[in-house]
Amino acid sequence: MYEVKSKPMVFDNYRVFNYTFAGRPLSIETGKMAGLANGACLVRYGDTAVLCTATASKEPREGVDFLPLSVDFDEKMYASGKIPGGYFRREGKPTEKAILSSRVIDRPIRPLFPKDLRNDVSLVLTVMSYDPDCAPEIVAMLGASVALSISDIPWNGPIAGAEIGMIDGRFIVNPTEEQEKVSDLALTVAASSEKVVMIEAGAKEVSDTDMYNAIMLAHREIKDLLVFVNAIVDEIGKPKFEFPSGELDHDMFDEIFAFCEKDLMFALDTDDKNVRDARMLPIKQAVEENFIEKYPTCMDQWGELEYKMQKKVVRRWLLEDKKRVDGRAMNEMRPLGAEVGLLPRVHGTGLFTRGQTQALTCATLGTLADAQELDGIDNEDSKRYMHHYNMPGYSTGEAKQLRSPGRREIGHGALAERALIPVLPSEEEFPYAIRLVSEILSSNGSTSQASICGSTLALMDAGVPIKAPVAGISCGLITAEDGSWDTMIDIQGVEDFYGDMDFKVAGTHKGITAIQMDLKIDGLTPEIIKRALETTHVARDYIIDNVILKAIPAPRAEVSRYAPKMTILHIDPDKIREVIGKGGSVIQKITAESGAKIDIEDDGTIYIAAVNADSAEKAKAAIDAICFEPEVGSVYTATVVKILPSKVKQNEDIGCFIEYAPGKEGMVHISRICDRRINKVEDAGVKVGDTVRVKYIGLDKMGRMDWSIKDAK
Repeated sequence: MYEVKSKPMVFDNYRVFNYTFAGRPLSIETGKMAGLANGACLVRYGDTAVLCTATASKEPREGVDFLPLSVDFDEKMYASGKIPGGYFRREGKPTEKAILSSRVIDRPIRPLFPKDLRNDVSLVLTVMSYDPDCAPEIVAMLGASVALSISDIPWNGPIAGAEIGMIDGRFIVNPTEEQEKVSDLALTVAASSEKVVMIEAGAKEVSDTDMYNAIMLAHREIKDLLVFVNAIVDEIGKPKFEFPSGELDHDMFDEIFAFCEKDLMFALDTDDKNVRDARMLPIKQAVEENFIEKYPTCMDQWGELEYKMQKKVVRRWLLEDKKRVDGRAMNEMRPLGAEVGLLPRVHGTGLFTRGQTQALTCATLGTLADAQELDGIDNEDSKRYMHHYNMPGYSTGEAKQLRSPGRREIGHGALAERALIPVLPSEEEFPYAIRLVSEILSSNGSTSQASICGSTLALMDAGVPIKAPVAGISCGLITAEDGSWDTMIDIQGVEDFYGDMDFKVAGTHKGITAIQMDLKIDGLTPEIIKRALETTHVARDYIIDNVILKAIPAPRAEVSRYAPKMTILHIDPDKIREVIGKGGSVIQKITAESGAKIDIEDDGTIYIAAVNADSAEKAKAAIDAICFEPEVGSVYTATVVKILPSKVKQNEDIGCFIEYAPGKEGMVHISRICDRRINKVEDAGVKVGDTVRVKYIGLDKMGRMDWSIKDAK
């Protein structure tokens, strides 16, 4: 007889490492799952569990001058006990939140790879169990760091992350879901043991001092956590593999740079991106003519050559001469401009220009039914405020087709959305869904911050009663090998490309509403962070006072005549069924007759949206009529809708039915139609379709409403 045999599975390298992080259990498991990846771990925090894998190709990718790194934050709906929506009932493309989480993890990890590594590196971070009190983004960031650190992939980590909330002025490390709802701060910090490497924040006008102190608290918590991580790496970490360097040939670079140094300086010495690009063309041609025989691959590597030569010139100017390519001082912004009301049929528009960067934001107001429905692992199922960011090819002078938004566009839109949420009115104050679309018309640095300024203008132009204007600005950084450094405000494209930092801060006069920081170095010291916060505060105050408020001093008193007019009613929830009617017949009739759009909430709140006040008032009157309870002795106007003949006596009527409110009927007995005795309703000159005055008598002995025509005269 055929037999099948097997030995019990034994995981010889299985390890579990335990830690307590912000009062909650944290564990890292290695050696059991995803054994073919270069590095893998399962990180558990509370009931959140994320499988984190790091994989690298064995050979470098040919023809690239960058690190081909991908970071995928993979949300599984089963993690929160949900079945995906849609026809196929399976996970599709990543949600916007998943994309934003991928970016938050990518940004602190990317700068710590060797600059000359060209092997493909893939990080896949799969959320397998979701605990709303233990953020999976923080768990995934830690897991990515551990997976890379224990693998053989060259990487200069580890790093870790922490979230900080603030309630009543008190900081909270890794706040729970309920704490996040009432927190004035949602700060995410990533750091190494020595420096802060990433900052992302949303805040309700938090002061610079509170923000700085929160960042420092996060760094202290992270440093303690990294002691734990380094112990894991010391125990099970693999030696890093050798790789062929993707660096340019140093002799080739030095020789070509010396050949065209003066021409490069001339080419870069302009505030016009188009002029700069035009001046680079003859330099490229001269390099090809003079060096193609000695260095046959120089033109294949021209992109990297050009980048590094320009970088050397720009950084030397900034560090040694305090000179910027457009001649500005380190604390000087480019020329600024703002306009509103550009497009007549759009509910609100704002055009913001900073040098050669220009953003046009368009605001659209809709009913609350227009709010976006969300399908993700968390408990957020909709949002009424949406901000979308588009950057077409023409904004950078490129001839390329339009495409769907990528991770960068989604990230910039989310940053602008986060910056403006703290100043928006509540649903009760302003019962609209709001969509902003920022069209980047021209791009030469800090487009996301320009979109924030343009969005403030558009909201005010649309008549949205925001609490305060918000401005955004970016601060750059240049560092030297000796440790010296300096910052510059309002960085343009070349300073972003060749500098060390893009520190974006948005806020009001009162405080910060959003931060996003990108780095190209291994981290920031506390002194640099403090300088960046101070510098950006002064700059955004200037923009608000001298640009935004001069274009539009306050939100318009009324919304656009093309925007829906909103009216709010509150009715007894028991009356909802009557307002809707059988099969929706009543509300459909009201909508058809008034032209208004009506949305009803379960708590009895009714939102009426109409293009004009008369339409809204007509719908409101109809709903009021349905919901009102007639008072005994009061007289009302009604319509005769039916004659009720007697089934016992021929040629006699019992009475007639009247509609005293849409969908609400009552009966008038024939004895209450006129002062004399009649057999037929028509004998009193009353017929179907007539408008009559009726008086409410009260309830009869059977509990039915009793109405009278004769007593209303």
